[in-house]
Amino acid sequence: MNDAPDTPEKERNIWMRGLFMLLLILAFHISWTVAFIVTVIQFVMMLLAGKPNDRLTAFGSSLGRYLQQIVCFLTFSTEAKPFPFSDWPATD
Repeated sequence: MNDAPDTPEKERNIWMRGLFMLLLILAFHISWTVAFIVTVIQFVMMLLAGKPNDRLTAFGSSLGRYLQQIVCFLTFSTEAKPFPFSDWPATD
């Protein structure tokens, strides 16, 4: 069988995925920077208050899940596109 009729659609899909991947790489770098900032703030909170900020802890947890979703998409482990193409990951 000849797969020629499917080839242009597959090529178009892989190029669209490549575009999504580039956008998500940018989102990953921004999110990683935000995670670093949250880490520093939490460390300072521990020094000053003796306990971490609960809201930052919850945000850090959801940010970690978001970074995981990006990596899974970038490594072709999943086809599900992370935020902003889907909902932000919830905290448990």
